[in-house]
Amino acid sequence: MATTSQALPAVPLDAYVIDVLMPDLVGHDRRPSAFLVYLYLWRRTRGGRDADVAVALREVAEGTGLAKRSVQTALARLTRRRLITARRDGRTAVSEYAVLRPWARRA
Repeated sequence: MATTSQALPAVPLDAYVIDVLMPDLVGHDRRPSAFLVYLYLWRRTRGGRDADVAVALREVAEGTGLAKRSVQTALARLTRRRLITARRDGRTAVSEYAVLRPWARRA
C-alpha cells in the first residue's frame, strides 16, 4: 500500500503560510487547529489552484487528527479571518471550501 506522500503529487506551499500565517494562527491566536485545517484544505485544493473542494467534516477531522468540534471551531476561525470560504446547499449537505490567499496580489 502506498503512503499518502507517494500517492499524491507535491503541492508547493507559499512561504507566507509558514513565515506569517503559522506564527499568527498558532502563536498569536493560539489556534494551531486552524493552521492544521488550513494546511489540509490547501492540500486538497492543490494550493488554492482548484476553485474549491467538497469535503465532509468527518473527513477533515480524520485528515488532520483533530476532533470534529475542533475542526468546526477552526473552520469558523478561518472563515472569520477570510482565509477560507465555505458554502453548502443544505443543512445536511457536504460543505465546499475555497482556500483564499489574501496576501497574493491579483494580476
